[in-house]
Amino acid sequence: QFIKQLKKKFCLLLTATPVQNRLDEIFNLVSLLKPGHLGDLASFEEEFRQSKRTPKNEEKLKALMNKVMVRNRREETGIEWTKRIVQTIEITFSEAERNFYEAITSLKGDANHFSLLTLQREICSSKEAAFMTLKNMSDKANEQGFDTSLHQQLMGQLAQIETNSKAEKALELVQKIDDKVIIFTEYRATQLYLQWYLKQHGITSVPFRGGFKRGKKDWMRQLFEQNAQVLIATEAGGEGINLQFCSHIINYDLPWNPMRIEQRIGRVHRLGQKEDVRVYNFAIKDTVEEHILKLLYEKIALFESVVGELDDILSQLELSSLDEHLQEIILNSESEGEMKVKLDHLQAIIQDMQAEEEAKERAAK
Repeated sequence: QFIKQLKKKFCLLLTATPVQNRLDEIFNLVSLLKPGHLGDLASFEEEFRQSKRTPKNEEKLKALMNKVMVRNRREETGIEWTKRIVQTIEITFSEAERNFYEAITSLKGDANHFSLLTLQREICSSKEAAFMTLKNMSDKANEQGFDTSLHQQLMGQLAQIETNSKAEKALELVQKIDDKVIIFTEYRATQLYLQWYLKQHGITSVPFRGGFKRGKKDWMRQLFEQNAQVLIATEAGGEGINLQFCSHIINYDLPWNPMRIEQRIGRVHRLGQKEDVRVYNFAIKDTVEEHILKLLYEKIALFESVVGELDDILSQLELSSLDEHLQEIILNSESEGEMKVKLDHLQAIIQDMQAEEEAKERAAK
């Protein structure tokens, strides 16, 4: 609506990541560039829409798109990009951390599955993150007059955890790197804990998150460049900030959305980066975190590649929201074995389609 109201003679739209192929998104963007090029919405949907994300008459739609869109892949720019060097770092829970994780897993038939999955992911990050969720669940249950004894029991079990195995590994790695490092976490509570933990060991860090106003974001970037060794970012740190003076990224927690991984790495692996970019992926052994990393991310070589081609494949599978699909697989699996089979199946389909796309590109050349 804003762009439509601008008085303009020319319009150029630029994006770092490809359109995610939602048909309404394509229609709206093209209509901004060239009003009427795809007709009105009703005629467009009648001619090209099979379902929300699946088009029909694809060749005709592609031909129309090619008249208003130029797609430059990174490998076609002629620019000598530095490498991405990816390393998986497996971490073993302490006994107390493992006991809490197993306690959560054993509740699968007795509580809201989504909440349990959230807690499983959070304890892989920090007990602080898990505590915040449990506290909110307990307060909500108490307001509604429900029994909160289970919440209290789990919070008591959390209190017995005296170490954070993942934070210890992060500290060890930051000290070994002895250079600027960006740590990405999914959780604000973990961000605050890491800042405190690193400070206890003499390492200066600055936070970065979506709630900061533009001025504060610029200030945090400046502090990181000139003073601090570590920037600790929540997901909002994956967008809108250029950090090519840093070449080390720790994925402390892994998102389940490939586009967010690319946004993270893209903060440093961009024009102006003079060093090879090193990406360290943390995963706790024998947890849902390790399953996602090993059974999906590593096998489709997500971290080494730019995500555009994968995005095309996911849209063809009607899986543009991969994180939601992964949650569905995990929540609806009755056992670890069933979950592994489903993830293996998804990974195999994606690999086959990747091979098909590569074959098409070779044939086109």
